[in-house]
Amino acid sequence: MINVLMIEDDPEFAQILSEYLLKFNIKVTNYEDPYLGLSAGIKNYDLLVLDLTLPGMDGLEVCKEIREKYDIPIIISSARSDVNDRVVGLQIGADDYLPKPYDPKEMHARIISLIRRYKKTNEIQEVATDTSFKVDEKRHEISYAGNILTLTPAEYEILEYLIKQHSFSVSREQLVYHCKSLKDKDSKSLDVIIGRLRTKIGDSSKSPKHIFSVRGIGYKLIG
Repeated sequence: MINVLMIEDDPEFAQILSEYLLKFNIKVTNYEDPYLGLSAGIKNYDLLVLDLTLPGMDGLEVCKEIREKYDIPIIISSARSDVNDRVVGLQIGADDYLPKPYDPKEMHARIISLIRRYKKTNEIQEVATDTSFKVDEKRHEISYAGNILTLTPAEYEILEYLIKQHSFSVSREQLVYHCKSLKDKDSKSLDVIIGRLRTKIGDSSKSPKHIFSVRGIGYKLIG
C-alpha cells in the first residue's frame, strides 16, 4: 500500500480524494493544520500532497521546510492560480503542481508517476557505486579518482548535489537553492563555480567527461 500524507484544510475535498485513491491501494492521511502535518512522521510516508492556502502557515513555507529535511515526493495541490506560486513552489523543492479543481484520476496518475520516478532515482543512486566521485558527509569532503578535492563551501555544496542527482539533469534554480553558501544568487555566480569545479577535476566545457551543460535546464554529472 502507498501511504500519502496530505495537508489540506478542506476536509470534504480531502475525503473525496481519499475515498477515490483507496480504490487503488493508496491510503491518504490528511491534516488540516500544517503544524500537525509537519510533526506527523513525514519519513513514514511515500508522498506528500500539499495545499498552499493553510491556516497559520503558508503552504510554500511548509514545502520549503519539508524539502530541507526530507527526501519525499511533493505534489502541490492548490486553487491559487498565480504563476509565481507555481514557479516558487517548484524552485523550493516541489516535484509537481496540480491546480484545483482537478479530476482525482489525474492526481492518481501523477502520484504513481512520481513514486515510480523516485524509486528509479534511488535505484540508480544505489547502483552508482562505481562513480569516480565519493562524498564523505561527516568530513565534508569529496574525492575524485581517489584524490580529495580542495573545495570552497559553495563548490562542495554544488558538486555534492550534482553527485546525489547522478546522471539526472538538475535545473539552475535547484542548484542555486541548494547552495546555502552562495551569497550572490544569480546564474553568473553558478557558472563561475561550475567552471572552477571543471578545472579542479580536469574537465572541459567544450568536451566534458563529467559535468555536462543541459541546454535550457542546467547541468548533470556523469561518471
